[in-house]
Amino acid sequence: MLVGSVIVDVVMVVDALPPVGGDALARRSMLAVGGGHNVLTAAARQGLPAVYGGRHGDGPFGDRVRAALAAEDIAVPLPATTGEDTGFCVALVDGTGERTFVTSAGAEAHLTTDELARLDPRDGDAVCLSGYDLAYPHGPVVAPWIAALPAGIAVAFDPGPLVAGLTRDVLDPVLARTDWLSLNSREARLLTGADDPASASATLAGRLAADAGVVLRLGADGCLLREPDGTTTRIPAPRVDAVDTSGAGDVHVGAFLAALSRGLDTADACRHANAAAAYAVARYGPATAPTLAEPDDG
Repeated sequence: MLVGSVIVDVVMVVDALPPVGGDALARRSMLAVGGGHNVLTAAARQGLPAVYGGRHGDGPFGDRVRAALAAEDIAVPLPATTGEDTGFCVALVDGTGERTFVTSAGAEAHLTTDELARLDPRDGDAVCLSGYDLAYPHGPVVAPWIAALPAGIAVAFDPGPLVAGLTRDVLDPVLARTDWLSLNSREARLLTGADDPASASATLAGRLAADAGVVLRLGADGCLLREPDGTTTRIPAPRVDAVDTSGAGDVHVGAFLAALSRGLDTADACRHANAAAAYAVARYGPATAPTLAEPDDG
């Protein structure tokens, strides 16, 4: 189950970002469902039943979100929020495949205590959360709900690019309840001040429970896995020509959780997640996760 936000991405591919006050012509563009949809789609396509435990509006963007979730057989337990639309994100993808985001939040950013109480994760389930949702207005509501989840429910947390702006009273309870922390190098540096992945993962582990692990995503270099016992392993990724890195981290998280659910050990789950993310970045647009049969074919 993803507790957070699914939004609409307005994606524009440009040769380079324009300077301040400048302009650029997009080489291509698309309107697609993104945000937490990328995690959910990756998990669903990898064989893990997926549930979107977040809000969605009753406007045209909300309609698009519900249609995309239905197409992937992702369950949606909460009804549409009347009188509000789902938010959107403008994503600029430059010539290197790197992306720059600007997000306008909508109905998805205002989960309530009553709505969270309607969700029903069970023992053996996994709950996934993004740092975006701690930065949104509902962050102070979502954080204690995550912190109070029973021990039999695994919590996966991706701090996201807004992590530097999160307050400790919201972030710390979530970290303390996290079973798997998955983040990229920039986010790790923002949280720890350390450039070295091994040092950063060790510092991060100190903010987690004793039985929690860290997956530090290194882009084309794969990931660094820090097991709950402190064992650290660098796991390489397949080499591909990246054209769009949008949602790559989300694909990694979804594929990793799905692999664990199938009984893979953590190292093999990371290898599978690396392959799934490599597959995704070689294709334009969000929600480019492969099916279970595709990752190892590159």
